[in-house]
Amino acid sequence: MKRLYPDIGSYASGYVKTADDCELYYEQSGNPDGIPVLYLHGGPGAGLSPNYRRFFDANRYHIIAFEQRGCGRSRPFGSLEGNTTQNTLRDIETLRQKLNIERWVLFGGSWGATLALLAAIKNPQSTLGVIVRGVFLGREEDRKWYLEPCGGGAQLYPEHYEVFVEGIDEPLTVETICQNYQQQFDDKNEAVRLAALKRWYVWEERLSRLYLPPGTGDITTHYPLSLVTCLAKLECHYLLNRCFIEENYILNNIHKIAHIPGAIVHGRYDVICKTEAAWQLHKAWSQSDLHIVSGAGHSTSEGGIALKLCSATRDMSRALQGAL
Repeated sequence: MKRLYPDIGSYASGYVKTADDCELYYEQSGNPDGIPVLYLHGGPGAGLSPNYRRFFDANRYHIIAFEQRGCGRSRPFGSLEGNTTQNTLRDIETLRQKLNIERWVLFGGSWGATLALLAAIKNPQSTLGVIVRGVFLGREEDRKWYLEPCGGGAQLYPEHYEVFVEGIDEPLTVETICQNYQQQFDDKNEAVRLAALKRWYVWEERLSRLYLPPGTGDITTHYPLSLVTCLAKLECHYLLNRCFIEENYILNNIHKIAHIPGAIVHGRYDVICKTEAAWQLHKAWSQSDLHIVSGAGHSTSEGGIALKLCSATRDMSRALQGAL
């Protein structure tokens, strides 16, 4: 009789220790004998959402997820020390070796998509396939799109952008905005610190969906301090440091995974990550399928995005059945 693995939560969780003494929380769920898939959360700094497993058939997939440096249950919380893209890629490899995974599918959205692509490029021999959503390539134009006055968010939501950059002297560039916010995050006055953290968090939330539920994306709404702190500090840190990758690194190296199957899901009206980035990635990656979702923005909470991601994991599992 076939054993069923209903998606009712993790069957194993724990911590993996890095070479520089970080402790990264991870968990496993689904079918232990299924196709290994690594779920990479966004942000940087978002942590694992409670319902991330919904994109995978728990009978077909061995679902693995971890919280990146400084995030969620990983320790030390909110730390910027050693928090770089290169170290996170080493962490991914450390986790793969700890769990004795030979090859896996890499699945990520937004910053998680960046990491999935970088990890595949770094270790194509251990990559079965890649599924990305809300493509962020880490280029200068991608960072400007999110933070500068010429970007999608500032142009479509000028009233919210004014709140986001209030008190910051021109020119409003990625560098000046991030430097100003970092100073506020470190301010001795708690009220200044908390207000800055919340403004940054609300800016991202405001842009994440075309239609926000009541009470979200509102500066007056209460949000968990741990979530606000982690996402604001780490996003600012990575954007200020050009995401710790060379300009146009992903597109310049995508040929290294030309033979690996991929799926790209992107909302047509994503104002956090450029739809152009998804298009350029697809054109450079011959084995990729591109799904631009009409009537959707950036978030997986939008029905069209979630549906396409579920379809992508289903199709990937079918394609890989004969390869395992």
